[in-house]
Order: sequence, then structure tokens, then C-alpha cells
Amino acid sequence: MERAKHKHLLLFISSSLLSYFFLLLFALLISHHFSIASAQNATPSTVRVGVLLDLGTSSGKRSKTSISMALEDFYAINGNFSTRIELEFRDSMNEVVSAASAAVDLLKNSQVEAIMGPLTSAETEFVAYLCNRSQVPLLSFSATSPAISPTHLPFFIRANLNDSSQSIPIAAFIQHFGWREAVPIYEESEFGSGIIPSLVDALQSIDTMIPDRVVIPTEVSDDHIDNKLYRLMTQQTRVFVVHMLPALASRFFHRVQALGMMSAEYVWIVTDSVGDVLDILDPDVKNVMEGVIGFRTYFAFSDEVKSFKSRFKERFRQDNPGSEVADPTIYQLWAYDAVWALAKAVEKADVTNSSFVIPSSNSSSTDLSTLGVSETGPKLLSAILGTTLNGLAGNFRLVDGQLQLLAFEIVNVVGKGTRNIGFWTPDKGIIREIDSLNDSGNVNNLKNILWPGDLIVAPKGWVVPSNGKVLRIAVPAKAGFGVFVNVSGPTSEVSGYCIDVFNAVLSKLPYSLQYEFFPLSLSYSYNDMVYQVYLKKYDALVGDVTIRANRTNYVDFTMPYTESGVSMIVLLQSDSSQSMWIFLKPLTAQLWLISLAFFIFTGFVVWVIEHRINPEFRGTPWQQFGLIYYFAFSTLVFAHKEKLESNLSRFLVIIWVFVVLILTSSYTASLTSMLTVQQLQPSVTDVNQLLKQGDYVGFQDGSFVMELLLKLGFDPGKLKNLTTADDYADALAKGSAKGGVAAIFDEIPYLKVFLSQYCENNYAMVGPTYKTDGFGFVFPRGSPLLQDMSRAVLSVTEGEDMTRIEKKWLGKSNECTSSSTSMGSSSLSFRSFAGLFIITGSVSGLMLLIYIGMFLYREWERLSTLRDDHETPWEIIVAWFRHYDQFDRKSPTFKEYVRSSMSLEGSQGRLEGQIGLTGSRSPGNRSDQSAEMSFEFSQGGMTPPSGTDSGDISNRGPTEEIELAGQSRE
Repeated sequence: MERAKHKHLLLFISSSLLSYFFLLLFALLISHHFSIASAQNATPSTVRVGVLLDLGTSSGKRSKTSISMALEDFYAINGNFSTRIELEFRDSMNEVVSAASAAVDLLKNSQVEAIMGPLTSAETEFVAYLCNRSQVPLLSFSATSPAISPTHLPFFIRANLNDSSQSIPIAAFIQHFGWREAVPIYEESEFGSGIIPSLVDALQSIDTMIPDRVVIPTEVSDDHIDNKLYRLMTQQTRVFVVHMLPALASRFFHRVQALGMMSAEYVWIVTDSVGDVLDILDPDVKNVMEGVIGFRTYFAFSDEVKSFKSRFKERFRQDNPGSEVADPTIYQLWAYDAVWALAKAVEKADVTNSSFVIPSSNSSSTDLSTLGVSETGPKLLSAILGTTLNGLAGNFRLVDGQLQLLAFEIVNVVGKGTRNIGFWTPDKGIIREIDSLNDSGNVNNLKNILWPGDLIVAPKGWVVPSNGKVLRIAVPAKAGFGVFVNVSGPTSEVSGYCIDVFNAVLSKLPYSLQYEFFPLSLSYSYNDMVYQVYLKKYDALVGDVTIRANRTNYVDFTMPYTESGVSMIVLLQSDSSQSMWIFLKPLTAQLWLISLAFFIFTGFVVWVIEHRINPEFRGTPWQQFGLIYYFAFSTLVFAHKEKLESNLSRFLVIIWVFVVLILTSSYTASLTSMLTVQQLQPSVTDVNQLLKQGDYVGFQDGSFVMELLLKLGFDPGKLKNLTTADDYADALAKGSAKGGVAAIFDEIPYLKVFLSQYCENNYAMVGPTYKTDGFGFVFPRGSPLLQDMSRAVLSVTEGEDMTRIEKKWLGKSNECTSSSTSMGSSSLSFRSFAGLFIITGSVSGLMLLIYIGMFLYREWERLSTLRDDHETPWEIIVAWFRHYDQFDRKSPTFKEYVRSSMSLEGSQGRLEGQIGLTGSRSPGNRSDQSAEMSFEFSQGGMTPPSGTDSGDISNRGPTEEIELAGQSRE
């Protein structure tokens, strides 16, 4: 009964809890339904945004359509947003004043939270100042002038790229083709001049010169454009960078085509202001622009972009009935993305309850003075700057208030369309395909280009205009060494070696040059002449001008066409004195010392090998010490009488005798020459001798050699400038003590000419040669002639033309200089015999190592015993050397020695019996003498230590020696 009650109670509680759960769930569903209904019935807050466009132009109409579509597409996807942007369009009428007036109306009367536009940079700059004052963000999707910067105008946001971003890509394209000059052509406006600073910097960074700039006013007649183009036709440069808005660019290229400048050798590059709209330009305009290279902002042609373009055309027809429909450009894509970014920022910043604070202290009644300051502007600005999205034009991301660049596309105008030829990216530079962004950039991968004049080969970028100026070529008018440059006659006729080389180089050019020579007087130094070219008073300098590093800071040189170097020339003197020590002169001191060292080393090695087995290499220490020297030096006359027992020493001596033979033969030949031939020795051999003696030295007037002499440490008061070859000869003949010079420093070409003129006199080039780069032709920095001239110089110097010119002007010099070669000491140096000494040294060392190895191998048991019998290392070493000093009784020479000893003892006894010495000497005495003789031969000059083995021959008497010898024979 009790159990049944509990069961009913549990059922009741369970049913009650289940009913409560269902009631709670139903209440929550009802609450959520009403919440959704309330949210759907709520009205989104409106945020006013002003749009400034030139609604009378095609660009303004397209931008309005794009902005309207962007706003509709955004809220169609984000319908739950609590804010809605309400656009208020104003017409700027393509005027700065109208744009400013419309902006004031939007800020003062409509109190908009943000403004988009205007289209042009000039209008945008003025409006940006107004917005910055009112702290209202201004989003620009078309103003590209770098002069308008968020750095100075914080409330200005550039949702596109500024013009400076394309300067580096254009410079990279010019650098690829090696064009050394380029002329910017831009319209006279804020937009046109904005690119110039960055373009100049980019071109200068690749050493491309800008010889001229052409400014075209926006409102200009065709005649004015023609005058500008005529001026360009008279110049050498044929590479032009055009930066204009499409309307002016269309007129400009029509005039270019009419004047025949859209032809071969011309290069026309247009910036993205034209490149971005090439596809929508009039076909007639593109037809006259065939061959033009254009840069335009790259964006991926995605499915979203394709869909947008399709819808854009339909919407544009609806908004602008009767107007010609064109595809949207990158500007319309930027406008679309800017609207999305602004809508997201408005929702994020929550600017629904905004207001403008009107200044109360200003009593002025003008519209500008009564503009309020937005309280929510800074908040909205921060939200816009932090907004990112994947837009139609690519990744929308602002850094420092400006959109970031992805890539530029490089296109070529062909016919009435465009063709892609490559891309440029900040990381990889110029590349062939945008899909190869992960590969290293390779400018050689550009696709084929059709250049103006239907050329497929890239123009060289400059020409010599037929109606241009004649090149002014400066030449040095020298009083001396006219073989190089000679100016003569009343008409200043120019001739010489350098002039002939210059004419030969010009003949190798693929075009002709009109030029005129202008002699420069002696009042100019060579540095002054070079500086005149730097000042562009002359177009080139031709003559004996040396290529110097400091001169390259101002001008450019072609490749050198002469040999290089600075040396000195001195007078030769007859060396009639015969010194008592002349026998030492054939060898240098270094060679004498090294030869002595090798003599001693060779004798020592032979002694080490022969000492234990050869009685002739034994004796007292002083005897053996003298034997080492005697044996080595006796090889000089091949008179050594010692018989060698070891094959190691025999092989060593064979090599050494060969070395001695060559050394003595060379010594004999050199000494013979010194004793029999009259020697002409230079009066000075090196610069240090001149400095030490304080002699006067000469140099050519106007030459850079004076600077070299000062660096070498010469006193300026000891330097004399000379002009002609006769001056050189006269100064050297007088000598430093009699008002002349001891030596003359000059470049090698001049010295060879001097030697050729004074071939019979005793002069010679001596001392070291100081490196220079030879003669070269001088051109202004960045001259377009330089590369072609350098290639032509190489062609001339490697061909027969140079041989002909040298034979004409320097032929006598070549015949004579062979007898006037640089002179120095006639002594033989170690370098001449280094190979021989290396061979004999290596052989001696190898034989010594082989012998030591064999000795250790044979005597290791005895050496080990000696090591165990002694304690200190020094005692062990002494014991080992004493053991080495013993006669090797295992050698065949030891047995011969014993036989000789026995034979000597018997002969001595018979001799004593014959002469009757029995009364004076006893047999015991004879044995003692014999033992003494035997001991002398066997010992080697050193007494064995007391602890030596009893088997050592040095510790035995003569009888024991004979018995031991007999046992060894048995």
C-alpha cells in the first residue's frame, strides 16, 4: 500500500515538470518571434554621404552608375545592417570653383558625414582642405596627384593609386632596353606636374638623363602642340613619357601622327591616366597610337568583374538613355570598392546621431567661416582606415590613408586594340605572366612588341637628327708630342694618331655624325678640358686624354684605345768601373744565402745517412763537422773523394750535382758577361732613390702626372714641367745638378714616342709602372653616343685599322723600343732557380725521412732497451744518439773494415821484424797499438756510456773484435 502511494507521487511530479518545460519552451518561441518582428519593422538609421562628380562627362556618368550599383549590391547582401547610406549627388561641372561651392553646400546645409569624389586632382585638392577643416572624410577614387597626400590632409583618403607609384615601373622598362635619355611630356596642371619629382628620381636612379621637359597647357591650339613637337624633332632623344588626361592625350597623339613622329626610332610611353582607359578610347585615337607602350593598373578579370561589367552596361543604358555605352574602367571598380568600404565603416562607427559644431567666436558671414566641425568625423575616419575587403579591383587595404599597389600591366597598342606584353610587381619587377609571381623576375621574358613604324626590333632610343646641331668636338692644341694631336695652319687643321683613331671609330657607327673640331689652347689643363665637357660647352673631347677615376665623376669615357701605365725615363751611364767584389754580383744576396743554406743542408743529410756505415764519415766531432762542409762544397767542382755506401745518399747527390751544374753554369755566364761586355746602367733605378737624393724630376705640362708625383712624396719645388720631346732630352742631358732633371715621369705612349725620336741616345724606361687606364674619348654623362662609340672603339682596336694607324704614326717607335726595354739589375735572383731548390730540398727531406724510418725499424729493440734503462727524457735522448753514433756492425762495410784492420796488423808485424824493432817495442806494445788503431776506426769519436751493452764494438779490445769478426764470417 505504501509502495503504491510513492509510485503515484513520482508520476505526478514527473508530469508536472514536463508540463512546466513545454510551457517555458513555448514562451521562449513566442518571445523570439516578437523580437524578430520588431527588428524587421525597425527603420534603419540614415547617414548622408555627398558625391561630387562631373555629371556632364562620360566619366562622371559611369562613376555615378558604379556608385549607385555598389550601394544597392551592398545592402542587398547586408540587409540586417542598422544603417543606410543616403547619397546626395552634386555636379562639379569640371571646375574647381563649382566643386568647392558644391562641397560647401554639402558640408554646411546637408551636413554629410563623408564625401566621395571629385574626379580631377585640381578639384579634389580644394575640397580636401574644406573636408579637413570640417573633419569630414573625403574618399577619392580618381585623384592621382601625389601633391594631395593624407600626410598633410589627414581626412583625405585615396582609394586609388597615386601617380608616383608608376614611376619605378616606367624606369624599369626604360632600363631594360638600355635607353640613356628620356623626355617627360605632361600637361600643365596639378595632375600633370605631380608625377615629375618621382619620375625624375626614378630615372636618375638608373642613370637615365632627362635632357628636356615639355609642358602642354590643357587649353592649347594644335599649332602650339606642333611647335613643341618640332623642338623635340631637332633633338637626339627619341624616348618620350606622356602623362596627360585622355582628352588632351587624344589631341596630342593626333598631332604626333600628323608630323610623322609615330615612325621608326620613336618610343612613346603613356602613364596609367591614358593606359587605364585605352580600351574605351575612340578607335581613331588608338589607330594613331599604334606602337605606344601603356602602363595600367592590374586587376584580376574574375567572375565577379565579368558579372559587374554585364550589369553595368544595362544599368548605364537605363540611367543615360541615348548615351554611348562603354565598359567600366578601373576607376569605376575603385568607386565600387570605396562605397563598400564606406558602408562597412558607417555601420561599424555608428554615426547615426552625428552633429556639426558651429564656431561661435567667428563673426565672419562667409560660407567658409560658418562651416561646422563634425563630431563623428574622426570616428568614421578611423573606421574607414581600418576596413579591408576583397573588392572588384583587388584587395582593398589602406596604408597611411592610401590604397596599396598589386601590380601594373604593360600593354602595347596594336591596330585598334591593346595587347598585353608583361607585368610589373613591387617584388619581382618586370615579368612575363602574372601567374609567375613566385618565380624570379626576368625582363627578357617580355612578349614581342610592335614599335612605331611597324618595327619589331627595339629602337636604340636616340638618333642623330638631320636638322639638328653639329657636334662640337674639343681637341687639345699641344706644343709637343704632335704625333698624338696636332693643330696646324691658319685653318687650325687637326691631325694625329688620336684623330685618326676617332675617324676610324666613327666609320664603324651605323649612322653618320656631323661634327666640328674646336682646338683648346694651352691655357687649359687636361682637367680643365674635361670640365668644359661637363659644363656641356662641348659635346665631346677627342685627344690624348687619360681615363682617370676623378674625371669619371663629371664625364663618361669610351673604352681605352691605347696601352696604359705611367713610368719614368732616365739617362743610361757606362759602368766602366770593375769592383774587386764583382765576383759576387752575378747572384743576388738572397740567392747567395739560400745556396749556402742548401749546401749545408745537403752535406748534413749525406752525413746522417753515411755516418753509421761509412768509415770515411767517422772521426772526431770536429772532423765530422768539417766533413759536412767539405763534402757539400766539393760538389761545386765535382771533386769529392768520399765513397758513398747508401743508395739514398747516392740518389740525393745525383740530384744535388744536377742543381750545382745549372747554378755554376749560370753564375759563370753572368760573370763572363759582366767582365767582357761594357755595361750601360741607369743613373736612377727607382723612385726611392730620387726621393732620398732630392733630385729634380720632370713631367709633361698639363698632365695629371704631377698629381701622381705629389702623392709619391715629391717636393713641389723639385718638379719641372716640360713640353716637347726636345725638352725631355735637354733636361735629362743636363742632369739634376746642372738645372735639368734626373728622371722624367710620363705615360708610356709618350715615353715610347720620345725613345723613338732619340733611339740612338742612351735612354731607358726603368722602375715600376703605375697603372692607368689609357686614352679614351670624353663625352658628357649619360650621352647616348657613349655605348655605340665604346663598341666601335673595341671594333677598331681589335681589327686591322689600329695596326695601320699605329704603323703610320708610331711605326718608328715600335722599331726602336725593343732596344730600350726597362732595365734593372743583371744579377741572378732566387726566383730564377726556385724550382731547382724546391726539387733538391724535397729530395733531401724525403731521403732523410726514409733513412730515419729504416733506422727506427731496425734498431727499435735496442732503442726500447735503452729507454727502459734510463729515467729522464734527456738521458733517453742522449742514449739514443750515442747508439746512433756507433758503427753499424751489420753493414757490409763493417766486415770490410775488420778485414782491413787484420791485414793492417799483420803487415805491421812483418814490417817491424824486417827493420829490427824488437828491441824497442815489445809484442805487448804492438798489440796495444793495434788495439788503439782498431778502436779509433771503430769508435767514431765518442766514448760509449758505462752502461752500454757488452756486445758493442766500442767496448771491445782488438782481439775480441777479430774474434767477433771471425764468428760473423763463420
